[in-house]
Amino acid sequence: MLYPQRNKYRHFVDLSGFWDFRFDPDDKGIGENWTTGFNISRPIAVPASWNDQFADDRDFLGPAWYQLKFKKPSDWKKKKIIIRFGSVNYLSEVWLNGELVGQHEGGHLPFEYDISNKIVLEDNLLVVRVDGRLSEEHVPPKGRPMNYPQTNFDFYPFCGIHRPVLLYAIPTEGLRDITVRTSIIETTGIIKVSIETDSLKGAYVNLSLKGFGKELNYTSKIDEKIQKITLEVKNAKFWNTETPNLYDLTVDIVKEDLIIDSYSLKVGVRTIEVKGDKLLLNGKSVYLTGFGRHEDFPITGRGYIPAVIIKDYSLMNWIGANSFRTSHYPYSEQMMDLADRLGFLVIDEIPAVGLTFNKNVIARHLELCTQYIEELIKRDKNHPSVIMWSLANEPHSSLKSGEFFKALYDKARKLDNSRPITIVNMMGVRDKAFEICDVLCINRYYGWYMQPGSVNEACEILSKEVDSLYEKHRKPIIISEFGADTIPGWHSQPPEMFSEEYQVEFIKKYIEICRSKPYIIGEHVWNLCDFKTSQGITRMGGINYKGVFTRDRRPKMAAHLLRKLWKFQNPKFKYSY
Repeated sequence: MLYPQRNKYRHFVDLSGFWDFRFDPDDKGIGENWTTGFNISRPIAVPASWNDQFADDRDFLGPAWYQLKFKKPSDWKKKKIIIRFGSVNYLSEVWLNGELVGQHEGGHLPFEYDISNKIVLEDNLLVVRVDGRLSEEHVPPKGRPMNYPQTNFDFYPFCGIHRPVLLYAIPTEGLRDITVRTSIIETTGIIKVSIETDSLKGAYVNLSLKGFGKELNYTSKIDEKIQKITLEVKNAKFWNTETPNLYDLTVDIVKEDLIIDSYSLKVGVRTIEVKGDKLLLNGKSVYLTGFGRHEDFPITGRGYIPAVIIKDYSLMNWIGANSFRTSHYPYSEQMMDLADRLGFLVIDEIPAVGLTFNKNVIARHLELCTQYIEELIKRDKNHPSVIMWSLANEPHSSLKSGEFFKALYDKARKLDNSRPITIVNMMGVRDKAFEICDVLCINRYYGWYMQPGSVNEACEILSKEVDSLYEKHRKPIIISEFGADTIPGWHSQPPEMFSEEYQVEFIKKYIEICRSKPYIIGEHVWNLCDFKTSQGITRMGGINYKGVFTRDRRPKMAAHLLRKLWKFQNPKFKYSY
């Protein structure tokens, strides 16, 4: 799934802006033919969640309807035309000019439809029905009635069209996909490029790699739909967290001496592997400092906001983080592109949070998780910043979990054998799935949900547990979540729960445990920023306050502590050249 580009052969139009919108609380839209358009509506911003855009219906989860009128660009004749949605949560159905073009389940990952035979030159009507209602059959699943809305996960179930909707045109025959894998032999970078095309007998693939004063070119005749080409870059500039060097790769499809299609992407030459109890980037130990985080901001919810992405990267750089996990769903393509450019390491996670393994839904959940891992790897496989795939966050205990995750692990490994794979485990869950993981990721809140207020006791328990886990599995461990809810401006002496002082003490002592264990390869604080949740007795104002920054990105005391520990006191295994 190549992200749309603009060049001589490819074009796109961003349909972001104000659309027409209406709620459908009685679910009557299909019966009343709203698929062909509806008159009673209000304006809504796209992309953005619908929940906080209006003064009413904040907790309405769907169904709801969007529509937009647009014109086909006049110069798109003899092109394949595709409509692409970056993320719609959760169920979506799409009609163009009254004709159904497709359905998709699951938020946070892109989907697209070929509308070449349905689009007209003038007055196209695009209608999208979105249903975000919670269900045990969905992934993530609905929870028990202990909070409102009734989620089985600790973040708000924002609904709507969350990322850009792009109308794009490509040649009717040409390039379809590119896969890049890199390796290193001493100072030489090996770049293996797999190019998928239409059946184009007699055509050629031209490759051009440019960067750092070098240019490599390669031409291959197209004999099959997939061409495999290897480039060797002598004295290559490798990609890493300190110097995220990127080369420019351009693929041209040539037929009858004319270029008929072209695509460019950034390539970072790097390797990532697990060896013993270390995580190696380009053959050298790397220690992860960073966060779990959320795509979450006031009013726009989970909607794509370029300025917030820039702000979050700026804060992570200021604090000295080198990594983050896309908890608990894939983030936008733009977020991933900037991770490549800025040198951040990413644990890339599918939206499988809170899996229950209920016998009535386990088959459906496996089907959806398989779909998600396919969509995620297809989307993010070429990012040098992506160092690990995460198959789930905090699944429940079950004797069936081993078989379930073995199937997902095998699928991910078949799609991409170049990255480690993990599953993020929570407290109190049997670690059957750890037997297949390459890295153990654990979320631990001793001193908060358990042993509340007693950080010293909590750290003793944590220390013994991680020693036991390592002795059993002999695999590197990341503390992928740890933190304490902290009300901004609330202070106490001695430190008490919910105070900024307690958050500082909690994080500092957890990090001391991490640094004392040679097999621990990373510390990810939960969370970068406060974020919206369902309402419940543990969530004042429907907010999780574990951020070291507030929801509007103001620092708490803990942010300054982390800046001291990460920016000015190098971790034990800090990556360096």
